[in-house]
Amino acid sequence: MYRILVALLAAAILVSCGRGVERVAPVVPAKLDPETNLLVYPRFGDSKPHAWDGRDPYSYPIHGIDVARYQSDIDWPRVKSAGINFAFIKATEGGDYLDPMFQEHWNGARRAGVRHGAYHFYYFCRPAHEQATWFIQNVPRSSSDLPHVLDMEWNHQSRTCRLRPDGATIQAEAKIFLDMLEAHYGRRPVVYTTVDFFRETGIDKLRNTEFWLRSVAGHPRTVYPGAFWTFWQYTGTGIVPGISGPVDLNVFRSSPEAWLRWSR
Repeated sequence: MYRILVALLAAAILVSCGRGVERVAPVVPAKLDPETNLLVYPRFGDSKPHAWDGRDPYSYPIHGIDVARYQSDIDWPRVKSAGINFAFIKATEGGDYLDPMFQEHWNGARRAGVRHGAYHFYYFCRPAHEQATWFIQNVPRSSSDLPHVLDMEWNHQSRTCRLRPDGATIQAEAKIFLDMLEAHYGRRPVVYTTVDFFRETGIDKLRNTEFWLRSVAGHPRTVYPGAFWTFWQYTGTGIVPGISGPVDLNVFRSSPEAWLRWSR
C-alpha cells in the first residue's frame, strides 16, 4: 500500500509539472518601509509568469494595478494591504463610452487610500478634442489624485474603427488631448502605449510627456531601447489578494521617496 501511495504521489507531481497545469508564481508579502510608511517590494502571483533575464520587476519597490470593468469586484482595503500603492482606473473610451465600473472603482480606491488616476482609451475615428471633452465630463478634478493617462495603442479587435493614422497625425492628436487635460486638471497626463505602437508612430517624440510602457517579456531598456519611462506594465495575468481573476501589474521607476514626491 505504501508503495502504491508513493507511486500515485509521484505521478501527480509529474502531471502537475506537465503541460496540463499552468505554473503559478507565488505571492510574497510586501515589507513596510519605516521611512515612508509604504508597503514596498511585494511579489504578486502570476498565472503565466515570465522567466526574466536581467533586472526583473520584483526589484522595484512601488507596485500598482490598472483596472476596468473586467475586474468587477475589488476588495480595495485588502488590495492596499497586499502592497498595491497605486491604481489607474479606466474611465472613458472614444467620445461616448463610460466604463460601467469606473465610479465604483474610483470610490473604492479613494476610500481605501490607494492613490489613483483615470485613463482614457483612444479611438482613432473621433477627434481628439471630443474625446478630451468627454473625459473631462466624467472624471472629477481632485488635487489628491495621480495624473491621468492617455492610452494610445492599436486596437486590432475594433469592429467599428480600423483607421491607423500616420505618426505625425497621432502625435498632433495626442498633443491636443494632453494639452486640454493639463489645462483642466493642472498636471500633464502620462501616455500609456505598447511596443508596436511606440515603434511605428514615434509617439515618444511628444515633448514634456512621461510614458507608461507595456513590456511583458523583457525589461523596457531592452524592448524600448533609449526610452525613458515612469511606469512599466510587466504582466496582464497578475494575481493580487482582493481581486478575483487576472489583473495588470505595474511598477514605478524609482524609490519610495521619489514616489512620494512624484505622486503629490
